[in-house]
Amino acid sequence: MLATLFQVAIGGAIGASLRYLTGVATIRAFGPGFPWGTLVVNILGSVAMGALVVILAQKSGTRFAPFLMTGLLGGFTTFSAFSLDTLTLFQRGEAGLAAAYVAGSVGLSLLGIAAGLSLARLAY
Repeated sequence: MLATLFQVAIGGAIGASLRYLTGVATIRAFGPGFPWGTLVVNILGSVAMGALVVILAQKSGTRFAPFLMTGLLGGFTTFSAFSLDTLTLFQRGEAGLAAAYVAGSVGLSLLGIAAGLSLARLAY
């Protein structure tokens, strides 16, 4: 358990650092005003998550999943896990549940951030 936690922590540190560097690079390339960095990491992370699911399963490499998928990609973007969960539901034939998950995740996350902002503004 401790070894797995260490893998996740190291992967997360690397992923978060890569996310930061991607954000810096996109601001330099495209300028501020649109969240290009977030968009780029969400797309790249989703592509990487999809590829890793297949590669790790085919190569019996699931022992690397905590480092690569939870740690590295989790630190880079949690959107990749969201995308995988959504696609898995859809591929299982649960399109309605996948749509509800997308709507709920996006909608409730937006409500959550609005609530957090409101609560913090009331306190400060």
